[in-house]
Amino acid sequence: MSRAKSLEPVDGVTVEVLVDNVSDSLSSTPSFVETEMAARWRSGEGEMSGACLCSAAHGLSFLITAKRGARSHTVLFDAGPGPDVLRRNAALLGADFRSLDAIVLSHGHWDHAGGLLAALDLAREARPSRRIPVHVHPDAFYHRALRGPDGRMRPFADVPKVEELARHGAEVHASRVAESLLQSACHVSGEIPRVTTFERGMPSQFRRKSDDGAWEPDPLLHDERWLVLHVAGLGLLLFSACSHAGIVNVLTHARAELPGTAIHCVLGGLHLAGENEKLIGQTVAAMRRFQIGKLAPGHAPGSAPSTHFANRLATRW
Repeated sequence: MSRAKSLEPVDGVTVEVLVDNVSDSLSSTPSFVETEMAARWRSGEGEMSGACLCSAAHGLSFLITAKRGARSHTVLFDAGPGPDVLRRNAALLGADFRSLDAIVLSHGHWDHAGGLLAALDLAREARPSRRIPVHVHPDAFYHRALRGPDGRMRPFADVPKVEELARHGAEVHASRVAESLLQSACHVSGEIPRVTTFERGMPSQFRRKSDDGAWEPDPLLHDERWLVLHVAGLGLLLFSACSHAGIVNVLTHARAELPGTAIHCVLGGLHLAGENEKLIGQTVAAMRRFQIGKLAPGHAPGSAPSTHFANRLATRW
């Protein structure tokens, strides 16, 4: 039986966007969204300046707090590309790392893992001697690179090794299968089945398993995982950090794991920019059947797919 069957509804969820590619404080937002400028004024900021604004960066980090009754549970989903942007934005937003219960790494790319050690340090600074569970697929620790047009490999920075994470206070849980977290308030998927014919992952990505090993094709990123919560009265809140597996494959997997529960909102990256822009039409058409309530494309959606979704996907944004 899927572990998702044990997912318990929560009363509400707060999502703090610690890192994203874009900073936008001018566009109008729904009533349930607070811009960073509005948050600064609410917190008593005396004047606006560059010193009080968050930094945008190529990467993603969500601090997710689920509330059930008088209790709350917090998980960090990815940690952005590096320590500086995570620390700066967390401080400006007043992010509470003292209450952090767990960290989930969506997949082994530097723009999601570069701030992991800083996140652990923030948690330890808030509550010394406490160890934080870090959930990660074991393949995330491989060396990775993109093969350029000239055939040369362009290496990625590695995910911190288990030993290094442990030195910073992590209790590493490396798993290929689904996991239930936060007293069944949160579900992290196992490996995502690839069922569509048009979602191809990252054809130019390669990996090697050791420092002296040979580069081998790694287009499918089997270490990618999604995270979901069930908000009572609304439905599923699904986080797909990059959707390298393809957002339709992600949604198909989530629907299979949690049949009969509406998908209220999908948040995260779509990776439909660049050469993947040619897949936008097929993706939009395939997503319609899931009847998603809201779509919040963030990290690496690309401006073209974001506009296309806004114009063509029939959702209640």
